[in-house]
Amino acid sequence: MIALHDLLSAEAELAAPVCRDGAVLLDRAAFRARVVGLIALVQTHDASRCALCIDDPFEFACALFALFACGKEPVIPANATPGYLADLAGAYDFLLTDADLPPFVAAGHGHAHAAIHTAYPIDPHAPLTLYTSGSSGTPKPIRKTLAQFNAEVHTLEQQWGALIGDATMLASVPHHHIYGLLFRLLWPLAAGRAFDRAIGMEPLQLQARIAQCGATAIVSTPAQLSRWPALPGFAALMPAPRAFFSSGGPLSADAAQPYAQTFGAAPLEIYGSTETGGIAWRRQDQGDAWQTVAGAEVRGDDDGALCVRSPHLDHDGWHRTGDRIAFDADGRFRLQGRLDRVLKLGGKRVSLPELEARLALHPYVAQAALVALEGASRERVGAVVALTEAGSTALRDEGRVALAKTLRRHLANYFDAVVLPRHWRFRVSLPFDARGKLPASAVAAAFAPRAEGMEVLAETRAGETLHYVLRVPLSLVHFAGHFPGLPILPGVVQVDWAVRLAAGHWPRVREVASVDRLKFMAPVSPGAVLELTLAYDVARRRVQFAYRLDGRECASGVLVHREDA
Repeated sequence: MIALHDLLSAEAELAAPVCRDGAVLLDRAAFRARVVGLIALVQTHDASRCALCIDDPFEFACALFALFACGKEPVIPANATPGYLADLAGAYDFLLTDADLPPFVAAGHGHAHAAIHTAYPIDPHAPLTLYTSGSSGTPKPIRKTLAQFNAEVHTLEQQWGALIGDATMLASVPHHHIYGLLFRLLWPLAAGRAFDRAIGMEPLQLQARIAQCGATAIVSTPAQLSRWPALPGFAALMPAPRAFFSSGGPLSADAAQPYAQTFGAAPLEIYGSTETGGIAWRRQDQGDAWQTVAGAEVRGDDDGALCVRSPHLDHDGWHRTGDRIAFDADGRFRLQGRLDRVLKLGGKRVSLPELEARLALHPYVAQAALVALEGASRERVGAVVALTEAGSTALRDEGRVALAKTLRRHLANYFDAVVLPRHWRFRVSLPFDARGKLPASAVAAAFAPRAEGMEVLAETRAGETLHYVLRVPLSLVHFAGHFPGLPILPGVVQVDWAVRLAAGHWPRVREVASVDRLKFMAPVSPGAVLELTLAYDVARRRVQFAYRLDGRECASGVLVHREDA
């Protein structure tokens, strides 16, 4: 192991491997030569803070240490979307992207002897800023020092160095977040083992990389690892990777099991955060509780919040996290959910308040509330949106799917696609309670069928006219016996739904005196998406309703309520 601040020192072993680029192995001499070349580029900028938006992992590592060598502060945005970078404009002075870098040819090296052997001192406490999603809803800068990263890579080597040995680190995660930065780049650099320049996403791609690299370790996320066992080539990876690392969220037990069965060990899951670095780890074939990494201490606060003390922090005291935990009899702990509204989706950390704030900036959105939804394979985000008049018009004219795509495109200017809402509900207003609060349970209820059976996907109001989009659940109890082999939604249920939805906005409609001009023109089957229009004539005490299916009217009628209702 070498200290990270000594990578450009005279004592660094220049033959140590750094990066596998296809069949070419770039050593520390090539790394040093490229860093020297980028130092010249960095020195053309007088400003001190540089936003690193370089996707190539080798070039990123070289640019990172060129900045350190020049005494400048690297700023690593969570993503490089235009809107996100615009928000961080005050946090950096200049920007480096892949396109800004001069060409680098590794073949034959051809590096000047003096450049390779010249020492470039680096401050052991050089600052580095990463960005994550804070619970307040805005990107949160996390300023760390190279000393903190150095402490962590030494912890990783102490914990798993013997297991990894001389394996090449293959990664399917980016290096713009602390997990990828540590496991993909900084740990291999300090340990003198190679990282792969390519990103392998599927087992067949991994097999090609393993064939070139030989011994490997895989750095990935729960979302990716969960998919791999079902894909061709998973069980045929040879030689078997020495370890699979996972971070960014818990890996399900069902996803961990195939790795244990196929490779003899479940993935090594790492729990931590940008602020704290690594806190604990687990292997689910050995149990589902978490145990602390070497040198870290944990305890529970009065409200169950996890507190950690670790050499990876910038102080010697206790750091309170936003996770609730419960200890077992062996001193290990299990996660009990978040105390704030920050989620990790597909390895990306996202603040629900930040998503809500961004949504509210769109002219179609009056208010927005987001909630985490547990899916069959992974957690996803659902958005309940109260529309403006313009949004309501867009919903009626363009449809629910087109409106959701418009809002997703708006959010994509600021967030990675993996964290964007997958499920949308459009409402006249959000479900505030009598105290003016917006309970998470009420928001989540918008994604479940109502007690009366219908699932309301969207609603808008224009004066005394309501427009709904309803989905008919596949397992609706009313299909039983109506009819065997050809289930059809009963007409009486359609009338009941119209009454209930109308009464929700116009309470006088609850007391129906008669249903006039009732017509059923087409059958409604399970899973159908219906459009319902309710038009209230207050003076005549009647609500005209009409259902449409695939653009054609399928049922209609008039609800007449009592005068004294």
